[in-house]
Amino acid sequence: MPSADPYIHGHHESVVRTHAWRTVDNSAAYLVPHLRVGMNVLDVGCGPGTITVDLARRISPGLVRGIDVEPAVIERARNYAESADVRNVEFAQGSGYAIDAPDDTFDLVHAHQVLQHVADPDRVMAEMLRVTKPGGIVAARDAIYSGASWFPDLAGLESWRDAYLNAARYAEGDPDMGRRLRAVALSAGARTVDSSASIWCFSTDAERENWGGSWAERATESRFAIQAIESGAAHADDLADMARAWRTWASDERGWFAMPHGEIIAHV
Repeated sequence: MPSADPYIHGHHESVVRTHAWRTVDNSAAYLVPHLRVGMNVLDVGCGPGTITVDLARRISPGLVRGIDVEPAVIERARNYAESADVRNVEFAQGSGYAIDAPDDTFDLVHAHQVLQHVADPDRVMAEMLRVTKPGGIVAARDAIYSGASWFPDLAGLESWRDAYLNAARYAEGDPDMGRRLRAVALSAGARTVDSSASIWCFSTDAERENWGGSWAERATESRFAIQAIESGAAHADDLADMARAWRTWASDERGWFAMPHGEIIAHV
């Protein structure tokens, strides 16, 4: 059983910077009604820890543990928690394929944008269910890249979406995992599953600069660029065109971008 899968985004600074924008409000609002003081929480694939720390603030004095396969982002998450003076959170290197915890440990197990990147999401979901207490929940949210939409129409962004879909599938992921989360949870043994959907929307100057600027860098400098070329999804010139399209979009005050997501609350 693998401990990790190829991660299409990699951990270039442009990627981690975007991940550090995420909070409970903008990336896990569906989970808020289920949070309660004193919970024991696991955040799988925590990245730089911004959602993890936000969860810790909301359930204090309960404890939140964040795990990720990448040591560098675990260190960044620890530094973030320390700078935020949040003490009821801990971080450790770990994989969703083999969670270092006994059965029935956590009240809540959370995963944001994780299952789309694993070759065997059923196995990871089963592992998350295993470490969740009876009566607890597993919460997951993933993007649906084929449903991404934007204005103005730019050929370079159409090429970006096609290349991303092909490169992600080449890496044995599912870039449309959001629409399959319910099926995965039921297949893995969840008792019942509540489903919902939400959208990231970027249109203000700051939002366009963050999202479009990040993807302009990622198109040529992140692991996505390597994976796109290795998979045959794009050539170097194509990636340069994508980067220019993202910069054009980001600088256009009319610019608008939406990314749909599927969400589940799986009951154990």
